[in-house]
Amino acid sequence: MDTALQDKTIAAPAPWGRVRRSRYVADRALKIICVLFTVLGATVLGWILLMLLYRGFGALSPAVFTETTPGPGSEGGGIANAIVGSLIMTALGIIVATPIGVLAGTFLAEYGKGSKLAMVIRFVNDILLAAPSILIGLFVYMLMVQPMGGYSGWAGGVALAIIAVPVVVRATEDMLRLVPGSLREAGAALGAPMSTVIVKISWKAARAGMVTGVILATARIAGETAPLLFTALNNTFWFSPNLMGGVSNLPVTIYQFALAPYSNWQQLAWAGALIITLSILALSITARLLLRKDKVR
Repeated sequence: MDTALQDKTIAAPAPWGRVRRSRYVADRALKIICVLFTVLGATVLGWILLMLLYRGFGALSPAVFTETTPGPGSEGGGIANAIVGSLIMTALGIIVATPIGVLAGTFLAEYGKGSKLAMVIRFVNDILLAAPSILIGLFVYMLMVQPMGGYSGWAGGVALAIIAVPVVVRATEDMLRLVPGSLREAGAALGAPMSTVIVKISWKAARAGMVTGVILATARIAGETAPLLFTALNNTFWFSPNLMGGVSNLPVTIYQFALAPYSNWQQLAWAGALIITLSILALSITARLLLRKDKVR
């Protein structure tokens, strides 16, 4: 009996060895598949970027930044009115979204925390983060464009603000949660009210992260096209001072010019796409530098 038990004990590691080999093979196969798909994705993205750089820089000229969009079939022209219109509507969106997002994120991190109201706000914020931008454009179209009787830059700014708010809320809440509780306790121990602790301590400690959230929100809305199609539409001239009527903007101009049969318009579309891409890249790099600087501190 003892001999039989010893034989079984010696023979037991054999199946385990086969299991280890199968796990090793599966691990290697999954690693190879992941590497292949990573290379495939990087190749496609690199191809798109190289084509954008080649066609975009080839279409850039001083006229792009100084002249308005040309008429159909005409030569020359630029996209100066579209650039300025995009800057104005993006600024409007951020001006509206920043105070709302910062105050909402502060409530979630400092006042609400585990309350039912905070849970509802987080749930709605998550929905807005994942909501298609075209639905937001339709919502603002029904809310502002129809009652006002036409397209406007104000409606475009509101649509962009709705897209930016959840980004600012999430960034503000996450950054405030990283502030050590001992700092709040020190402020409370000195007799400071909670509002003073938040403004003088929590916001200052999380300032870099909160600014980063605003910058990321700006990058998020800078290239949005769908909501502007339903709110600001487009214009081939400079916008009116009251921002009523169609307001020219880069995303919609690129969309329309890229589909046009005129080579001049297509070149301007490549130039506009390059300008937006480089602007978003600059904003993203700035955000990362701010976060890295904050971590070093």
